[in-house]
Order: sequence, then C-alpha cells, then structure tokens
Amino acid sequence: SHWLLRIPLAIIFIQQGLSKFPITIDDAEAFELSYIVWWFSAYGELGAGIGLIVSGLVIYYKKIEWMGDLLTRFCGITICSIMTGVIWVGQPDSLLDVLLYDNLHVLLWVGGLFFALRGTRT
Repeated sequence: SHWLLRIPLAIIFIQQGLSKFPITIDDAEAFELSYIVWWFSAYGELGAGIGLIVSGLVIYYKKIEWMGDLLTRFCGITICSIMTGVIWVGQPDSLLDVLLYDNLHVLLWVGGLFFALRGTRT
C-alpha cells in the first residue's frame, strides 16, 4: 500500500528535478535564488524521488531493511525541506492562503512528512 503514495510522489520529484537540468545561473535568478540553492534543489528533488523508489525496494531484503527505512526518512525530510522552500518562494500573504490556494505544494509537503515520520515500517 505504501507504493500507492511512494510512486506518484517519486515521479513528481524526479520529473521536477530533471526539468531543472541543465542547471544554469539564469534559471536560479528567475526565481531570485542563488545558484547553489538552485543546484541543491535540482539534485535534491532528483535524489529524493530516486531514493523513495530504491528505499521501497530495499525493504524486501531483511538484512539491510534498516537502510531502506533510513533512506525513506531522509528522502521524506528532503521533500519537506524542498517544499517548504517552494512555498516560501511564492511569498504567500498568510498560512491560510497556503492551505486554501496552494493545494499541490501542501499535498507534496504532507507526503514527504508521511515518509519522514513513518519510514518503511510495514
């Protein structure tokens, strides 16, 4: 059942990460971000998406199941961090505006929080 949330979340993050390549300073400046933040964002999105898939597969190997759990939690924290940055870059007027009008980013943030808190416990 974790795959029903893991796969769509991973696909979105892989897609968004790949869309930032090649990483250029012009793209970073378009969002008023430094190049290093843009670089971490691109590789963080790509890595979090791939990590969610890999950690989901690792849990089937009992000897290294703990590594899958750790990777899942790390990817969840990475997703939450990136989504928090995305929401802040949008400069919302209030938390209520975020909750009412920025549904996709809130949903992705909650998905990341789910994996950060739950890991791969079955």
